[in-house]
Amino acid sequence: MLENQVLLLLSHCNILTNTAVFQNNSTGNKPVEALDSSVSTKSQSKKATGSSNKKGKSPKVANESPKKQTVHTMGKIKSLEQRPLKKLYPSSGKSVVVVESVTKAKVIQGYLGDMYEVLPSYGHVRDLAGRSGSVRPDDDFSMVWEVPSAAWTHLKSIKVALGGAENLILASDPDREGEAIAWHIIEMLLQQDALHKDLTVARVVFHEITESSIKSALDAPREIDVNLVHAYLARRALDYLIGFNISPLLWRKLPGCQSAGRVQSAALALICDREMEIDEFKPQEYWTVEVEFNRKQGSSMNSKFFPSYLTHFDSKKLNQFSISSHTEAKAIEQEINSLEFKVIGSKRNKMRKNPPTPYITSTLQQDAANKLHFSAMYTMKLAQRLYEGVQLSDGKAAGLITYMRTDGLHVSDEAAKDIRSLVAERYGSNLASDGVRKYFKKVKNAQEAHEAIRPTDIQRLPSMLAGVLDEDSLKLYTLIWSRTMACQMEPATIDQIQVDIGNANESVVFRSTCSGVEFFGYQAVYKDVEAKAIRVDENEGNERGEVFKALSSLKAGDPLYLSLLELEQHHTLPPSRYSEGALVKKLEELGIGRPSTYAITMKVLQDRNYVTVKNRVLYPEFRGRMVSAFLSHHFSEVTDYSFTADMETELDNVSAGLTEWKGLLKDYWTRFSMYCNRVSNVHIHQVEKMLEKKFGDFLFSFLPDKSRTCPSCMEGTLIFKVSRFGSGYFIGCDQHPKCKYIAKMLDGDDDEEVASQDKTFEEPKALGLSPGSSEKILLKNGPYGFYLQLGEDRKGYLPKRASVSHIKDVGSITLEDALELLRYPVTLGNHPNDDHPVVLKLAKNGFSIRHRRTIAPVPKMGNVPFKLMETLGPKIRIKKRRQNPYMYREQRCSDIVTLHDTPLKEKEFSLLV
Repeated sequence: MLENQVLLLLSHCNILTNTAVFQNNSTGNKPVEALDSSVSTKSQSKKATGSSNKKGKSPKVANESPKKQTVHTMGKIKSLEQRPLKKLYPSSGKSVVVVESVTKAKVIQGYLGDMYEVLPSYGHVRDLAGRSGSVRPDDDFSMVWEVPSAAWTHLKSIKVALGGAENLILASDPDREGEAIAWHIIEMLLQQDALHKDLTVARVVFHEITESSIKSALDAPREIDVNLVHAYLARRALDYLIGFNISPLLWRKLPGCQSAGRVQSAALALICDREMEIDEFKPQEYWTVEVEFNRKQGSSMNSKFFPSYLTHFDSKKLNQFSISSHTEAKAIEQEINSLEFKVIGSKRNKMRKNPPTPYITSTLQQDAANKLHFSAMYTMKLAQRLYEGVQLSDGKAAGLITYMRTDGLHVSDEAAKDIRSLVAERYGSNLASDGVRKYFKKVKNAQEAHEAIRPTDIQRLPSMLAGVLDEDSLKLYTLIWSRTMACQMEPATIDQIQVDIGNANESVVFRSTCSGVEFFGYQAVYKDVEAKAIRVDENEGNERGEVFKALSSLKAGDPLYLSLLELEQHHTLPPSRYSEGALVKKLEELGIGRPSTYAITMKVLQDRNYVTVKNRVLYPEFRGRMVSAFLSHHFSEVTDYSFTADMETELDNVSAGLTEWKGLLKDYWTRFSMYCNRVSNVHIHQVEKMLEKKFGDFLFSFLPDKSRTCPSCMEGTLIFKVSRFGSGYFIGCDQHPKCKYIAKMLDGDDDEEVASQDKTFEEPKALGLSPGSSEKILLKNGPYGFYLQLGEDRKGYLPKRASVSHIKDVGSITLEDALELLRYPVTLGNHPNDDHPVVLKLAKNGFSIRHRRTIAPVPKMGNVPFKLMETLGPKIRIKKRRQNPYMYREQRCSDIVTLHDTPLKEKEFSLLV
């Protein structure tokens, strides 16, 4: 019975998937691998056995017993008679419910009672192994899964809880990732023989964590949606193949560049393309004429002024660049001052402004960025907390919003009814919409389109949560509550007025416009200070003011008098750089990625030092621009917007069951592998030339006369070079090693141009003489960057050296700086136990202490005196060579360093032998 139920749950899968789990020991403390493929059980077993036998070991299964491994096969099964899944609430026996987080587990446990045991999985229980070969295109895209040691603990808790249970209920999140987590859990439990024959296994989904929603979900159990699992597998495989094949090429061709990804690279291309547009932008000058009219001649405190702008001159309609110079503007000013003006016409109309749609993931991220200045990652972190539940003032726990990863604009009829009821109660029935407002969006994957983000209880005003939520969480909840209320309200009515003012023959015409809110409609909710209890900038409309009333009173023929005339110079502005909100909007418009991935995409770009955020604006770093140019040139499909969007559509088709996932991977891999093979043969000199051609104007803009002749040898040409040994880039002479002139260094670690690059110098540079030996102190450049050297090179003599590659402004190093740096290493004294010297060293990462084969980094605490102490000191961890990197032994260290005579007794150092 159990086998039939599980096969039913995992059926409809048109591939045969075999999973074998191997574990190095029986305790489950180490990472474990699982091979997922479509090859036969027999061939897979041979492969696993052969691999293990090469090492002289026998594979062990993950169920902590040495018996033969269990392999489970999923496939089409038509002959089995399956019994339908029953309602799971109330439970007639013990039920084990698995969710993703501890917070969610605690809240749901409170709803369900003692017959249910709710346990967290802590997210994914396994993932693709983070190394080469984890996706195998030549083996029908088989996959190697890795199980973290912590996941075994969670799986063991679930396994123990299943003893005597009637039901296993998988209640992970209602999306593709949640479906994959449920699938992984079943696979792992099957391999451990944890599913006994009388157990019912079911999948349930809910979109809000409330008691009614949880119980309704238990009454509607279903099977695993294998189409969503296939979509998950396809995305993971595709992202892995791109990342693990391009990244090594980046390491070799562009030192210091770390990775590339399907969505990540397209997003980086957007940012870098915009930066290129800004670099190439040429501002254009234009002028405007702005005036103020008064109904009475002269000015007084009670006069009403009408700001206006010039639209016609000399009977011609003006465009943006009609007045292109100050001379033209002054000539127009002189003529205007000699004219008399009157009202020549007016127009008034009303505009209906519809309420905004309820939030989906992307629009919530955009609004939170624009109005609250939150990053996409921070917004999702707060939303996750609101969704999973908080402890309310009455002692009960509840989720405050519906599921926050959604593409759907749908609001349930019951929720819409409650919203309209509260609108009528707080603002009047005339502001509530006549009927339930329904919003629709063409979602590419209906199976992943859930209800919009809204409060689980609209009656729970933001002001009621003051003191319950932290300030930022309350701001986000306020944003969601206000938007949800607005979506079921009447449109606002905006009254607009336009007045044209001209001279007698109407050869010169000015226009004055104004608008105001006649009927607030949905905008009333944004004025509801009492409900919000916290200020959120909404930028909604205001009531009609004095200027509007004054313009409304004008009629044709009324004389007006010029009281002020201003000539304004303007220059066209370059395109704006993307903010996080603007980039999310652009990615959504282009169909690149999915809203649930945008936050992590932003984080990865920043973590890789490809992009930096300044004043909430995204700036591409130098390294990011190099990577984007390299990918655009050699892997055009990875950065092509339309291709990436089309691939996203194909992946959505996998979710809908319209496309076979392995066929999709095969088609893509056939093309992509050819790109990789071709690029692997590209010499680094070709990469340098390509980047120089693309960024030539930018790279050589520092040259005062634009001449690229080497000022040192006068024979060579300055070219763009990639450091062969470091992670940076530089502008140097092409006659190297004959000429070692470097005109400009580009820092690869921080992706910022070195501050000293305006001070070009020829190396070796003599800084002065050492007071003790009268030998020259030289600043030189070597394969690992700049360094200081005491004395000239001579045969049979090794001069003292000190690396300065970690110093950005190498050109500003003085003789005093050099003398200080060349002091090290310094012998502090001999160890009292073995009489071996204790040495203080200085490297690019700071000070460290060396005693025999032990090195202890010293915390960065400024320039302070060091001395040897003959007392026992901090605990240290020593890592032995050629041993398991996770195996440490702890001992007491007697190499004590004190700062200002204060022993570092509590500091823990990572010591490498």
